[in-house]
Amino acid sequence: MGLCGFAGGALAIGFWGVGWQAAIVLAVVLAMSSTAVSLKTYQDLHLSTSPGARFALAVAIFQDLFIIVFFLIMPVLLPTAADAEPVGTRLTGLLMRGGLFVLLAIVFAKWIIPWLLGAVTRTRNRELFTLTVVGCCVALAFVGGMLELGLALGAFVAGLAVSESIYKHRILADVLPLKDLFLTLFFVSVGLMVDVKVALALWQPILGMAFLLLLLKGTLITLIGRFMGLAPRQALIGGLGLASAGEFSLVLLQKAGPAGLWSNEAQQVLLAGVALSMGVLPALMRLSDPIHDILERLGWGRRAVPVKDDAILRKRTKSLSDHAIICGYGPVGQALNKALLDAGVPTLVIELNAETVQELQHEKQPVLFADASHEETWALARLATARMVAFTFPAAPVTVHAMEMVREARPDVPILARARFASDVERLKRLGVTEVINDEIEAGRAVVERALVMHGG
Repeated sequence: MGLCGFAGGALAIGFWGVGWQAAIVLAVVLAMSSTAVSLKTYQDLHLSTSPGARFALAVAIFQDLFIIVFFLIMPVLLPTAADAEPVGTRLTGLLMRGGLFVLLAIVFAKWIIPWLLGAVTRTRNRELFTLTVVGCCVALAFVGGMLELGLALGAFVAGLAVSESIYKHRILADVLPLKDLFLTLFFVSVGLMVDVKVALALWQPILGMAFLLLLLKGTLITLIGRFMGLAPRQALIGGLGLASAGEFSLVLLQKAGPAGLWSNEAQQVLLAGVALSMGVLPALMRLSDPIHDILERLGWGRRAVPVKDDAILRKRTKSLSDHAIICGYGPVGQALNKALLDAGVPTLVIELNAETVQELQHEKQPVLFADASHEETWALARLATARMVAFTFPAAPVTVHAMEMVREARPDVPILARARFASDVERLKRLGVTEVINDEIEAGRAVVERALVMHGG
């Protein structure tokens, strides 16, 4: 986030010649990413459990925590006509208001909200419970606004306060259906802030800003993901998910606009450019596979592992033959690996979690820290001598991509795969998977069996 902010602030100074206060605000605006849009797209693509998505989620959580602090110091950065007093006085007042709000939030979280929700729960009235939760959140948000800390900060802290109660899971279930509605209203409010005539006149700067933002942030974060040890495809998935600006970027622009840090034209370019980057983000994330294939043909990320580890991995796996290749070492992969070993079948695990790989190496289990969607991975895994391949994760897009390479090298090898939805089952069978386990069907069978046992049937 620091590197993205530095690049954004430097570009703001270079293109618009803004002052240091505006540069700081714009640095944060451009460094933020859209948590709601990226996570929803990861879920739609069935990639929410992938290493790239987890990397993006970790960065997004850090951004959400950082923005709390920045909202507190933002009044000091935004000069207004009423701010004639020294910065020290303004900062002291800000810290006092912030401290009072934190104290009130702690009191609400520890005593008032749990007591109130407990009393409402005893009435067994679901509608009253939902209204009470919304009322508590609105009340804390209103207090944040009264203390001149901003309604957005108050709402965020209200969510944190409610999350500390034992009722958080029920609250989450009640609030989630409203999330999309409020997110839609949020973007409606953003659209109302854009002057269409001015935006149409400035369409070139708007498109240029959105393009540069997506390109520079996506590239920078992808390279950071690679530096942190992610496989090329997973680093790209994480980089694309964080490439746009975010919802808090629009909130910051809305709060900073009246301060006159930049011109009205620049404000329109920023608002429209940020909104446009968020709008095209889902389509861009769906292009992660074609983009990766193009980059791979250009020579980027062809190797599944570093060169220095290649000889070690080949030496470790060259003695394997008639073995099972297990892709993924989650709960399903662990159970399958244990069952095959107990049956006397040698196994090789392909895993992208570095900690898991280290543990398996310590246990002398043959394992590759590699991406199943890379051709070199299957050569290292000695696919030519394997007796079966098992994909133990339900991410159909990843399985489909890996399937093409497996079938090209070994048309005869039996393949076992998981699928979350019925549509994925048919798709995988058409591609040549020998056996597909449908999570929904298996879960349904287990529920029926347990229910019959409980009923005495």
